Amino acid sequence: MNGNKFYPGIFPGLAFGIAVLCSPSSADAHLVTTGMGPVYDGIGHFLLTPEDLVPVLALAIYAGLRGADSGRRAMFLLPLAWFIGGLAGSVVNVTVSIPIAAISFLILGGLVAADFCLPAAVVTGLAIVLGGVHGFLNGAALKESAGMIGLMGIMLMVFVVVTVVSAFVISLKRPWERIVARVAGSWIAAVGLLMIGWAVR
Repeated sequence: MNGNKFYPGIFPGLAFGIAVLCSPSSADAHLVTTGMGPVYDGIGHFLLTPEDLVPVLALAIYAGLRGADSGRRAMFLLPLAWFIGGLAGSVVNVTVSIPIAAISFLILGGLVAADFCLPAAVVTGLAIVLGGVHGFLNGAALKESAGMIGLMGIMLMVFVVVTVVSAFVISLKRPWERIVARVAGSWIAAVGLLMIGWAVR
């Protein structure tokens, strides 16, 4: 950055770097231990797991772009679906080989970037599916440690993130501010594409 000069070439490199960090060749799910109890362990797990945090941010941005009704639906339904999916994941032994995080990045980031004017019912469906799938994976990861209490910490943090981010995006009134939000979505979608490419490599 030099004065007001803008260098767009930095963003492909940034997207590639994030994709590499989110797509290790071999990784095992584990709980972030904070030492403050299972609720905080769940919060820490969510905040330090970009595969969960970034799709939630993308959905919150998209819900905010769609208005207050969509924002309220996502705010309540996403954490609830996450918790229910987590309970299911904690009792069902299923190994998932599909790059769920990459697909979430691509779909939600693409929706934000394109600013598709979908009805609130579709946003509701997206929130339920995202929460159920990612919650299921979290439940499988936490069942040997924090369990249901850890899931409650994640649910609380998801609620806070969606509430704050969607409310902030709803408050954006100037066209250029909405464009900035859409650019963020394009970065998320680009990272998703790179992650998919990395997974099939």
